[in-house]
Amino acid sequence: MKKSINDQKMIFIILLSNIFVAFLGIGLIIPVMPSFMKIMHLSGSTMGYLVAAFAISQLITSPFAGRWVDRFGRKKMIVLGLLIFSLSELIFGLGTHVSIFYFSRILGGISAAFIMPAVTAYVADITTVKERSKAMGYVSAAISTGFIIGPGAGGFIAGFGIRMPFFFASAIALMAAVSSVFILKESLSKEERHQLSSHTKESNFLKDLKRSIHPVYFIAFIIVFVMAFGLSAYETVFSLFSDHKFGFTPKDIATIITISSIVAVVIQVLLFGKLVNKLGEKRMIQLCLIVGAILAFVSTVMSGFITVLLVTCFIFLAFDLLRPALTTHLSNMAGNQQGFVAGMNSTYTSLGNIFGPALGGILFDLNIHYPFLFAGFVMIVGLGLTMVWKEKWNDVSTLN
Repeated sequence: MKKSINDQKMIFIILLSNIFVAFLGIGLIIPVMPSFMKIMHLSGSTMGYLVAAFAISQLITSPFAGRWVDRFGRKKMIVLGLLIFSLSELIFGLGTHVSIFYFSRILGGISAAFIMPAVTAYVADITTVKERSKAMGYVSAAISTGFIIGPGAGGFIAGFGIRMPFFFASAIALMAAVSSVFILKESLSKEERHQLSSHTKESNFLKDLKRSIHPVYFIAFIIVFVMAFGLSAYETVFSLFSDHKFGFTPKDIATIITISSIVAVVIQVLLFGKLVNKLGEKRMIQLCLIVGAILAFVSTVMSGFITVLLVTCFIFLAFDLLRPALTTHLSNMAGNQQGFVAGMNSTYTSLGNIFGPALGGILFDLNIHYPFLFAGFVMIVGLGLTMVWKEKWNDVSTLN
């Protein structure tokens, strides 16, 4: 589908905005968790389960959503996903019982499952093979930025009312859906969608999951899981930890996370390419895991606002550099298996987002330091796996 450069740029900006808005919602709940715990008399494990509910519904819905993106079109799935997301945030903002909160997060996970594959497929449709890796890098940056900025934005907006972040998220998602209706066009014709739909009917999620444990892929996917587990567990527990140990307010927490996210994104944009060219993807991944593990342990002994801010800045930076390094490595390794690898990347990310918050909440109830200690241990295991990493790119194309 040929478009003018300006039209393509506008479409690309809308697509990045949509995926950013979707992942903003994952982190939006985090800074108001302590207040919700007190108001609703909830435990740390329940709060972890609320975050995990989002990832579970996304994981279950993703295999079906990927096929519907080909069958019904990218635009329709993006708009529908944004509308569901808007509804989910509105329900959370109005909710007065924990069951309503669970229902809201389940709807949120479904919306993310609709939006993410539709956006990435649309980006693939409008870019050349040469442009695609750079474009997908921007998509990855939008995802990580939304996931990290969410808590910061939620904390600041909570100053106007504990439920205001959810009403705000609902409003911007609705605006994104409306703008998508008028600006986006279907990137593929009905005939092209029919051909793709016929092909995807032959795919099987369980078969793909089985293929993912092949040695060529498995260690990379396990590290994807480790990254998602570590970041989601850290973010889920961070606000609870800061509230219980230091008495930080939602604004204090928001300030720390916002500054950390800005530093991480700026360094990612300015230095990531240079660092990868100098170190290589594998060493870059190992360095990020080392820094993440050390700082997870340091988190148990840190004290004072400035120290917490510095530790959080560097741990977010490590995760923000780890994500695109893994994405680039998997993309280079995939060859003609881009769809399979992207799908499994999403699956293992979802699994990490499920178990990270859930286990983090359970460990938090036992001891506020245990989630950080366990996250550090998991990253050390991931580092150990990279030591036996065999990068057999030539084997990939033969897997079926």
